[in-house]
Amino acid sequence: MKTTRFSRRRGLFYKIGLIVVIAIAALSLKLYVSGKADVSAHEVSPSTSPSISSSTNDQVNKETEQQKKPDFKPEGKVVYLTFDDGPTKYTSKFLDVLKQHGVKATFFMTGNNLSTVGYQPNVKRAIDEGHYVGAHSMTHNSKKLYNEGMFVPEMKETIQLIQSITGERPKLVRPPYGSAPGLKPQQVRDQLAQSGIKVWDWTIDSNDWNLRGKPDKIIETIKAQTKRDVEVVLMHEQPQTLQALPQIIEFYKKKGYKFAVYKESEHFSLNFQKDDRL
Repeated sequence: MKTTRFSRRRGLFYKIGLIVVIAIAALSLKLYVSGKADVSAHEVSPSTSPSISSSTNDQVNKETEQQKKPDFKPEGKVVYLTFDDGPTKYTSKFLDVLKQHGVKATFFMTGNNLSTVGYQPNVKRAIDEGHYVGAHSMTHNSKKLYNEGMFVPEMKETIQLIQSITGERPKLVRPPYGSAPGLKPQQVRDQLAQSGIKVWDWTIDSNDWNLRGKPDKIIETIKAQTKRDVEVVLMHEQPQTLQALPQIIEFYKKKGYKFAVYKESEHFSLNFQKDDRL
């Protein structure tokens, strides 16, 4: 009888122990599986990890933003009056008219004229009175500049000459006859970009060089082409242009335009090749 009771108790203890072991094993397995899942949730590959992907995208966006050139094209109605082919015997008179009307302008001067000692004081005067003087090549010779590959060397020489006269080293140039097709070759534009040289063409061609003795026609030509908020007017240091200048200034004032002078710190792209580097 005692043996039977003992056997029953031992069997009961065995069952209880077995249940406890199974329960512990089940709990351990659950914890193990849960732990693995937790680890897996954090061990995401770099290609799918939101945090890494976000960080990578931020870096790419930052680098792209750094590569973008800021474009400071002004807002509102703004006109830039520009004059090519100086300095000439008319430069001082152009400066007088501009000063009288409180207008600043942008000049693109050629090396051959800059080398004339008698013209140099007015080049310095232009800078002193708040105008900008950029380069327009040494020779203004299409064959030399574009066929013989002298565009960049001539512009660098002209820039150096302007610096020797004024103490200012400009970065802006205007290609004689415009950047199209002269600056179509990628190699030439690459050289300009590497040298930090900027290029400006125009939005309005006054055709003044071809309208000798016809200042009224110059005014009509400019009025007919004035259609944009920001205009860059191409003119030359010619006597007929000098005659037309007061009325040109008056026209833009009545149209609500503000006059601006080129500033290197606020450069915006304006070339017929549509090369944003220039």
